[in-house]
Amino acid sequence: MVAILGISAFYHDSAAALVVDGQIVAAAQEERFSRLKHDASFPSRAVEYCLSEANLAAADLDFIAFYEKPLRKFERLLETYLAFAPRGFSSFRTAIPVWLKDKLHHRRLLRQGVPGAARARLVFTDHHQSHAASAFFPSPFEEAAILTIDGVGEWSTTTIGRGAGNHLELNEHIQFPHSLGLLYSAFTSYCGFKVNSGEYKLMGLAPYGRPTYRDAILEHLIELRDDGSFRLNLEFFDYCHGLRMTSRRFHRVFGGPPRSPQSPLEQRHCDLAASIQRVTEECVLGLGRRVFQQTGLDDLVLAGGVALNCVANGRLLREGPFRRVWIQPAAGDAGGALGAALFVWHQLLEKPRPSDGSDRQQGSLLGPAFDTAAIHTFLDAHDVVYRQFDEDPELLQAAADALASGKVVGWFDGRMEFGPRALGSRSILADARRPQMQSILNRKIKFRESFRPFAPAVLVEQAADWFQLEPGEESPYMLLTAPVAETQRVTLSTEEAQTMESNPDLRKRVHVVRSTIPAVTHLDYSARLQTVDRERNPRFHGLLSRFYELTGCPVVANTSFNVRGEPIVCTPEDAWRCFQATEIDVLVMGTFIMYKERQPSAAMSQSREEHLANFDLD
Repeated sequence: MVAILGISAFYHDSAAALVVDGQIVAAAQEERFSRLKHDASFPSRAVEYCLSEANLAAADLDFIAFYEKPLRKFERLLETYLAFAPRGFSSFRTAIPVWLKDKLHHRRLLRQGVPGAARARLVFTDHHQSHAASAFFPSPFEEAAILTIDGVGEWSTTTIGRGAGNHLELNEHIQFPHSLGLLYSAFTSYCGFKVNSGEYKLMGLAPYGRPTYRDAILEHLIELRDDGSFRLNLEFFDYCHGLRMTSRRFHRVFGGPPRSPQSPLEQRHCDLAASIQRVTEECVLGLGRRVFQQTGLDDLVLAGGVALNCVANGRLLREGPFRRVWIQPAAGDAGGALGAALFVWHQLLEKPRPSDGSDRQQGSLLGPAFDTAAIHTFLDAHDVVYRQFDEDPELLQAAADALASGKVVGWFDGRMEFGPRALGSRSILADARRPQMQSILNRKIKFRESFRPFAPAVLVEQAADWFQLEPGEESPYMLLTAPVAETQRVTLSTEEAQTMESNPDLRKRVHVVRSTIPAVTHLDYSARLQTVDRERNPRFHGLLSRFYELTGCPVVANTSFNVRGEPIVCTPEDAWRCFQATEIDVLVMGTFIMYKERQPSAAMSQSREEHLANFDLD
C-alpha cells in the first residue's frame, strides 16, 4: 500500500487530499472544519479527516506532497520588489517578515502539521503542475490537451500542455505579472468586491450590463495576440508593488475611484463587469485555439481559478475546437492538493492510470458523511422535533412535496462536496418555477445581493428539453453555462421589455419573468446548470425524479447550504445552525426531516442576528 497526502496551504483555500494506491479516498477544504471562509492556515483538521476516512494513521503515510515550490515563489516576490523599487517598499515591508518567519520553512511546517509522519517523504510539485495533474489524471480521457489559468503560482499564470496515460507535460507558459486571473481580480476589486471571493459576484453581475468598456480594456490594459497569448500594460495596475490592485491611470480610464463595498451598484459597474467578462471569454477562446493548435487533440482538461468561470467554459465548449471539455470541480488552489498527490502517484512513481471512459472524481463527493446514528444523537441532544423515515421513497416524497408547495429545503445528505459548488449533498433547494424564489433565496436565506443568480439542478435525462445542450452533453459539476431552451422561454410584454432594456434598478430587472423556470434564468437566458445522474448521486436524482413526477418539471434551484460569509456546512450542527438563522422551511438530514413551524421555541432560540454576528458579510 502507498498512501500519499496532498496539501495546499498558506495562501488561499487550504485543503488536504488523500490518494491510496492511486484511488482518491478523501479531499476537503480546511474552511469546512474551521468555519473560516477561505481559511489559508495549515489544513490540520482536513488532514485528520482524510486519514480517518482511510482508517490510517500519520505513520502510515509514504509521501506528503505540497502543491507548489515555496522557494521559487519567494524568488518571484524578491525579483518583483527589486524590479519596482522603491515603489514597492510598503508591500515589501508587509510581506517579507511573514515569509522570513514562516513561509520559507515549509518542510518544518509540514512536519509539524502532520505529526507522526516522520517516515513520509516530502515532495514539492510546481503550482501549475498540480493544477494540471488535478485536471488530467481524474479526467475520463486517455489523452487530452491541458490548459491551466489562474492568478499566479510561482512564476506561471497560464500553462499549455498535454497528458497521455500516466504522464503530463507543460510546454508553454505565460509568466507573472501578465495574468488573466489578476486582470479579472482587478475589476473585481474595482467594482467593490473582495478579491479571491468576489469574482463570482462580478460574473453574476455581467448580464446586467453591456460590454461598453471592452474596447477600452483591449486598448489600454491587455493585448490579445494572434497566437492566443496575451500581455498586460502594467502602468494600469498596482498589484506588483502596491497594496491595491488598480492604479490611478486605471481609475481615470474607467470613470473614477473604486466603488466602496457598501455603496450602491451603478449601471457603470454592470457594464464594467460585462466588459471584463467578454474580454476574459475572448482570451480563453484564444488560449483554447492555441492549445488545440499545439496538441491536435480533441479533448481538453481545465484547472486554475479562471476555470471556475463557467460562462467562459461554456463558450469554449460551444465555440472552441474541442469535442469534449472536462474541468476539475475544485479548480482553484484547493484542488492543487489533489493534483499534487496524483502527480506523485502517476508521474513520479510511474504507476498506471486506468481509464474506462468515466472520470475518477466520484462526483466530487469526497468529504465527510454522517451516518444515521450520528445525526440521531445530535437531534436528540438539541431537542429537535423530527420525523424519521424507514423507507427512502417516503422521505423523498415528503421532501418533493415540500418543494412543490413552495417551501425552501435544506438538503444534507451523504459525503460533502470537494470544491466551491454544492452538488446535492450540502444544498439549499427550491422550486425554480416560482417567480419570487430568486428574491426569497437571496434576501431571506443567503442574505446577499439581489442580483445574484441561482443554479438549476436538472435530471440528466430531461436536460436537453430545458437547456440548449448538445446530444450527450453533461455538466455534473456545475461548471458550464447553457442557454435556457427556446421552448421554455416566455414572451415579454412591451413594459417588461422596456424594463429589461433600460431600467437602472437591478431589482426591477431581476423580477422580470423570462422563462418557465425564472428562479434559475439569468437576464441573458443563461443558466449555470448541474445535470444530475443516478450513478453519481442516486439520492439527489431520486428527489428530482419525485419532484418531476409531481410537477412535470425536472428542475430545482440549487444553491450552497450556507449564508453569505460562511463556508458550506459540513456537520449536522452546522446545518442546524444555518436552519435556525434563516428562513429555510424544511431541513432534511439523512433519513430525518424537520419542519420549521414544528420546532419548540427553545430549539429555535438563537436569533438570526446572533448567528450572523459571527460572520463577516462584506
